Amino acid sequence: MSKALLRSGFIVSFMTLISRVLGLVRDVVIANLMGAGAASDVFFFANKIPNFLRRLFAEGAFAQAFVPVLTEYKQGKELPEQQLLIARVSGTLGTIITVVTLFGVIASPIVTALFGMGWFLDWWNDGPQGHKFVLASDLLRITFPYLWFITFTAMAGAILNTLGKFAVAAFTPVFLNIAIISAAIWLAPNMEQPEYGLAWGVFFGGLIQLLFQIPFLKKAGLLVKPKWGWKDPGVTKIRKLMLPAIFGVSVSQINLLLDTLIASFLMTGSISWLYYSDRLLEFPLGLFGIAIATVILPALSSRHVDKSTQNFSATLDWGVRMVLLLGVPAMAGLFVLAEPMLMVLFMHGAFSPEDARMASYSLMAYATGLVSFMLVKVLATGFYSRQDTKRPVKFGIIAMVSNMVFNVALAIPFSYVGLAMATAASAAINAGLLGSTLYKEGVLKAQPGTWRFIAQVILATAVMIGVILWLNPDETAWQQSSLIERPWLLAQMIGAGVAAYLATLLVSGMRPRHFRAREY
Repeated sequence: MSKALLRSGFIVSFMTLISRVLGLVRDVVIANLMGAGAASDVFFFANKIPNFLRRLFAEGAFAQAFVPVLTEYKQGKELPEQQLLIARVSGTLGTIITVVTLFGVIASPIVTALFGMGWFLDWWNDGPQGHKFVLASDLLRITFPYLWFITFTAMAGAILNTLGKFAVAAFTPVFLNIAIISAAIWLAPNMEQPEYGLAWGVFFGGLIQLLFQIPFLKKAGLLVKPKWGWKDPGVTKIRKLMLPAIFGVSVSQINLLLDTLIASFLMTGSISWLYYSDRLLEFPLGLFGIAIATVILPALSSRHVDKSTQNFSATLDWGVRMVLLLGVPAMAGLFVLAEPMLMVLFMHGAFSPEDARMASYSLMAYATGLVSFMLVKVLATGFYSRQDTKRPVKFGIIAMVSNMVFNVALAIPFSYVGLAMATAASAAINAGLLGSTLYKEGVLKAQPGTWRFIAQVILATAVMIGVILWLNPDETAWQQSSLIERPWLLAQMIGAGVAAYLATLLVSGMRPRHFRAREY
């Protein structure tokens, strides 16, 4: 099973890598087109709202509740019963999401006022930033239907993941990036307000993702006609698991929305700087953290059904070790290379050196929470795979309240950077509560060699950072270098850092067998 986990993890990571690379290309194109001004602030706002709800209704809370129940049906029931569950879940969820989507489109000014209060108040008082509220309301009408498309896409992906077909769902986001890139290159430049073209790119990207999944569901015999089934036993079970899981698994997204709300009161560019820095943070988070959580959730669910306690603990420990192996050096690398990475990726066209410098501050703040973000994704599966959603809710609420307090305390002295600091701190609190609870209950157990493994990772990361700092020129040299020289210099530094990290691990005695989950 450990080889299967590694193989599945590699497949998901590789497909996610393709998506994340295209995602960076997308952001580079957007930065070149609009920079970090008022128009980009509004577009990122209009894109963030449906994406936040996506985490609630689709990829986050729904997947964590749906996969364990579907795994039970897959192991204990015949195909017709599995098909009936899928039909009733899709019909029930589809009805709810249709109502929500229609409300979002019709009442977009209300939604905009709720999450962009600063812009709304300025519009209400005929202030200079009032046009942002009007523009955001218009763009939200275009982007909100993305929620409908991506909800069914995520459901299809969860079904395919349960069947072990991880590559399809992991590759699907590529189409969203292609759609937005295409819109940014061919549609937006020909429009009086380019942000409208980008919004239509989001709309069609969601539609294409859904259409891509359908043939794979049909081939698996699980493409069924949706049916209403609110009181169906399986649907009821998923509902009860999902509703509290909304808070538990989506805390980081709620925190980001709170950041957006507060940022609407701050200087122009704040939302864009936070967006670009968050996008760089999402690269390793999606590539490693979400990929690991995706592959171990079905495995943990199966071990829970089989009542294999030791293998359950070993699999969870494997997930934590993989987070540390990949997350610790990624966190350190993002912190020390924040400004160079932003310069290489975004500093051309409308995106200025000042934008790179301002965004680097929030990226460094976000980076301190990368390992915590990744651990939350993985440790939460230790609860959801056992169909326990109540306690993660408590921890999520504690983390969310902490984030609110940190936001108020840090935004005043540190502006938008304080918002990133608050998000990272609340993620650490959430991860700590999840991990300590699992440890106290004996669910999370350090396997033989785990503490040595952690020490080796820390040592290797220290060596890696030393090499990178030794090779890193000053800020002036970065700004004076050409568009060709900057990527080459960054690639050399990252390559040398990775080589130093791997060499130190090897010298310290780490071998491929240490990457496998123990089985009993």
